Amino acid sequence: MKRYNVAVVGAGIVGKKMVEVLIERNFPYKDIKILATREREEVIAGKRVKVEKTEIESFNNIDIAFFAGTEGEKGASKLFGWEAVKKGAIVIDNGGDFRMDSRVPLVIPEVNPHHLKGHQGFIANPNCSTIIMLMAVSPIHRRYSVKRIIASTYQAVSGTGKNAVDELETQVRAYVNGNEIKNAVYPYQIAFNVIPEIGGLSSEYSGYYTEEVKMIKETHKILGTEDIEISATCVRVPVFNGHSESITIQCEREIDIEEIKELLNYSSGVKVIDEPEKSKYPVPINVSGKDEVYVGRIRKSTALDNGLDMWIVGDNIRKGAALNAIQIAEEMIKMQLI
Repeated sequence: MKRYNVAVVGAGIVGKKMVEVLIERNFPYKDIKILATREREEVIAGKRVKVEKTEIESFNNIDIAFFAGTEGEKGASKLFGWEAVKKGAIVIDNGGDFRMDSRVPLVIPEVNPHHLKGHQGFIANPNCSTIIMLMAVSPIHRRYSVKRIIASTYQAVSGTGKNAVDELETQVRAYVNGNEIKNAVYPYQIAFNVIPEIGGLSSEYSGYYTEEVKMIKETHKILGTEDIEISATCVRVPVFNGHSESITIQCEREIDIEEIKELLNYSSGVKVIDEPEKSKYPVPINVSGKDEVYVGRIRKSTALDNGLDMWIVGDNIRKGAALNAIQIAEEMIKMQLI
């Protein structure tokens, strides 16, 4: 088997998880180089490793470069992504800078692997919320033709990065100890609170934040159609890891709930937990650390013809970021595109 020289750009939550996933999945790497904004040592996958400062020369002899897009590294692909491609690397970028670039495929391997064909050396990972939603929605779309999606997300603080995880923990400890609760990462206290603001205000859609716009535009690009009407409200919640989503879809054809459950259960990377009478449905505390996206509360909508309501939960750091990027590389190897 051919082995590849790999670079991971970013040593924050996602970058570290990328390294862990590469090792866990026995990815055919020859060497893994870890790059960040500054040189240092970090404990990654249980080992103390050297982190190098990212330079253009860092990508010499690199076959695959994963850009983590966190810990201040969002934007690193703007500086180094296409330069790495010029040096012969395949770039897989978890950041948001090139997702809507017409040169760049935006890929969930279980959903649109065919978009990898004809790549120009640079592939983008979708936003975590988009990945988690479409893992469940796309199999239904293929069967029933989805024409409308209404999404409400409940997003964990790990999606913001380590500082947000630390802030939630510090605020909970302060509350328990009767101390003053301070906030720095978010505009409000996140402990025991929810904040309906993720990203900046959009200049394209009045009143929408950019995370919500990502779900709209990325879904259209991944599914290859702008005919689906989409609305999203994205909310940060005091959960350490694991995004949850309440999704309502309307289809062109009459739906069969049992067939949809079976369809989802047999979809790669999806698991159904749907026994509401026994209080069995996905929750983030049980899904954190898992590769699959979990779906429950699957039921006909009472408000829409051919409508369906469902509850979707996924690990935003694994499938929503690191794992999806590694799966893109695996798919490209399988398709002999690397």
